[in-house]
Amino acid sequence: MPGTPAHSGGDLSEASLEAVHESMLEGLGRLADYFGYSKVIGQLYGALLLSPAPLSLDDLKDRLQISKPSVSMNMRTLETLGAVRPVYIRGDRRKYYEADSDLWQVAQRILGSREVREVELALRVLDNNTARLREAIPHMSEEKRKLADYYLGRIDALQDFFRFADLLLQMILYSNTSLPDLFDRSPHGEEDDAEAPES
Repeated sequence: MPGTPAHSGGDLSEASLEAVHESMLEGLGRLADYFGYSKVIGQLYGALLLSPAPLSLDDLKDRLQISKPSVSMNMRTLETLGAVRPVYIRGDRRKYYEADSDLWQVAQRILGSREVREVELALRVLDNNTARLREAIPHMSEEKRKLADYYLGRIDALQDFFRFADLLLQMILYSNTSLPDLFDRSPHGEEDDAEAPES
C-alpha cells in the first residue's frame, strides 16, 4: 500500500515477539494486583515464565526497568510463595531464578497462603457474631428481637457461602490432579473407560 513503510519479515517477527512479551507482563501484573499483590510481582513472574533460560536479578532489573532493591524484595516474595526457585550457575556468583511453570501448583500455594486464612477468619467472625446475638436475644425487646432474627438469617446465608468457598478451596489445595489432567479429562470419561458390550 502506498505510504505504508516496508518491514522485513525479521522486523515484524521481532515486533510481534516484543508486543506479546509486553502484553503478557502487563496482564500478569494486573492479575497479581487483583489478588492483592504488587503489580511488579506478576511482571517478574511473567518475565521468568517467558524466559527459556534462568535470569539474574540484574537481568530482571534491565527487562522491567525497575530498581534492583525492588526486584530483590519482590523476588523474595515470589520465592516464599513457591512461584520461583533459585538456580546456581557454575562459575557465576550471581543468583539466578526460574519460574515454576506448573501454574496449578503455583495457584495452590498462593491460595493456601492467603485465601484460606481469609475465609477461615470470615467464618470465625460470623460464628462470633451469631453467638453474641443468640446470647443477647432473650434480653431484647420484641422489636429488637425481630431485627436480631433478621440479622441471624443474613449471617446464616453468609456462613453457608463461606463454608462452600472453604470446601472449594480445600478441594483445590489438596487435589493431586494436575492442571493438564483436569482439562484433558473426557466429559464422558466413565463411558469411554467402560468395556464395550459383547455382541
